[in-house]
Amino acid sequence: MAHRRRTYLLFLGSLILIAAQAFGMGATATAAGSPSRVVQHAQLNSTFTPSAQGAGTATGGATDEIPPHEPNSKTIRHGSASGVPVTAGNAVVGGQLSGFGGFNALSHLDQRAAGTGQYANTQFSLEPPDQGLCVGNGDVVEAVNNALQVFTTSGSALTVPIALSQFFGTKPEINRSVSPVVYGDFISDPRCYFDPGTGRWFLTELEMALDPATGDFAAPSHQFIAVSQSADPTGTWAIYSLNTTDDGMNGTPSDPGCPCFGDQPLIGADANGFYITTNEYGITSSAYNGGQVYAFSKAGLESGANTNAVRIDAGAMLTAGGLPAFSIQPATSPNQGYEAANNGTAYFMSAMDLGAGPTLGTRASSLAVWALTNTKALDSTNMNQVALSYVVIASEPYAQPPNAQQKPGPTPLASGQLVSGLHDHLELLAANDDRLNQVVYAGGHLWAALNTGINLPNGPTNAGIAYFVVTPSDTSGQLSATIAEQGYVGVTKEDVLFPSIGVTDAGSAVMAFTLVGPDYYPSAAYASLDLTSGVGSIHIAGAGALPDDGFSGYRQEGGAGVGRWGDYSAAVADTSGNVWMAAEYIPNAPRTVLANWGTFISHVTP
Repeated sequence: MAHRRRTYLLFLGSLILIAAQAFGMGATATAAGSPSRVVQHAQLNSTFTPSAQGAGTATGGATDEIPPHEPNSKTIRHGSASGVPVTAGNAVVGGQLSGFGGFNALSHLDQRAAGTGQYANTQFSLEPPDQGLCVGNGDVVEAVNNALQVFTTSGSALTVPIALSQFFGTKPEINRSVSPVVYGDFISDPRCYFDPGTGRWFLTELEMALDPATGDFAAPSHQFIAVSQSADPTGTWAIYSLNTTDDGMNGTPSDPGCPCFGDQPLIGADANGFYITTNEYGITSSAYNGGQVYAFSKAGLESGANTNAVRIDAGAMLTAGGLPAFSIQPATSPNQGYEAANNGTAYFMSAMDLGAGPTLGTRASSLAVWALTNTKALDSTNMNQVALSYVVIASEPYAQPPNAQQKPGPTPLASGQLVSGLHDHLELLAANDDRLNQVVYAGGHLWAALNTGINLPNGPTNAGIAYFVVTPSDTSGQLSATIAEQGYVGVTKEDVLFPSIGVTDAGSAVMAFTLVGPDYYPSAAYASLDLTSGVGSIHIAGAGALPDDGFSGYRQEGGAGVGRWGDYSAAVADTSGNVWMAAEYIPNAPRTVLANWGTFISHVTP
């Protein structure tokens, strides 16, 4: 068991807050300060309706339709040679848990056709959606790559799908109205959080510059944070920008191999702070500097009175085999169930298969639990007095997952019906790796799950799920943690992948994930999770109607037989004790030329 505590301040600086009216298409205002703070407000609208076949008649490999590949980090994983032995699988049953309801939400058609004015017809075809979800005050906010939409809890749309480039006021992804085309800004990895104490909404997104002529990635890079200015998510949002280039320019630290960008931003919060963690990669180099933690005053972001950030290089604190810690997931808490000890404590967790960062990992049997203490200091002039520590605890084993099979069915893209000359096999689905993508702190426990390879009796190696319920303690500044419950989710000869756990403040939990395999089209599924009895039977919330038939898995479109999926689902509890879930699936609905994914939002009362 390793333990280390550090007050580790690398950078204390202000966010740049960008401001204009209606998605940044108005005048900007700059206030005094170092660095400058520009205040931007975005107003959601409801004036645009997408049409079917939004990608038009794209041809194979069209440079104006498929985005540049993100450098270094988002490569297709091919899994480990063998999975973890699991003695019994989970049954897939009909019916639903109490309080079930659900509706179709954002689809690839919606995101591809989103955008008005100068943003019309500027979206790329994108896979995977990367599922963001937050729920509160009778509203549901969903974000995907690269659009967002607001619904009522009954599923009625309060806004149309809105291009995230338009919402954040970045350059449009691509300008197709000129020849040759002009590339704008690259944005990715949306996340969403609702603050139950104040009723404010948070939305985050990473951004990188692109060479306007070639589409090559370039400096600078930023992390955007949008904060609603009221409890109404269809109202005005303030949008902040944090420079993550870290090349010693513009007040940023000088990190090895930079200019860099912060990949896969993860978010969390406690009573005092809002937290973003990233994995720092070189933009033009092979540098990998591990997990970075950014701590903000939550109240300061909501009011605009304190936009400073404390940055901690957590990757340098924990290394194994020469590789730094990665994907350090901050926890959220339902209904303000925060940890008040040590003047405010925010918990984080990360997987210990560190090869899943810059290289392909193999297997691990431990987890890292992190604590950021003295978080009340984030609301003061001494915000750099927070202290981060970690402890490594033994856990059940988990391993890199294999790619997932699909049930055969109609594939008009693969068969060449939509793109002339394209003929390919039914693609697999990428299960990516065994990193954590969500952590919830509720009832004194940390709840988390990740992808793993599993071996069920009489079956091949499949993609499965490992889950963990951890009891942390940081008495008198000495962090410790123990496993309260752990186990696996799997279906014989089928695949389950990309889990998220929603937990009520009473400690009732539900896990959302994808179910797919030789007998199932990609479906949005869920199961109850109990501290005593473990995981229950699997229910299908949104039944897939077709195979995934998207461009990212086909060789003519630059793929390798494995389609991008996920990269994450979402699950969150509301203040009334319901658990809300969102996951990618394949509906029987209008598609674009190059992709057919949809998302399904559902809820149960555990």
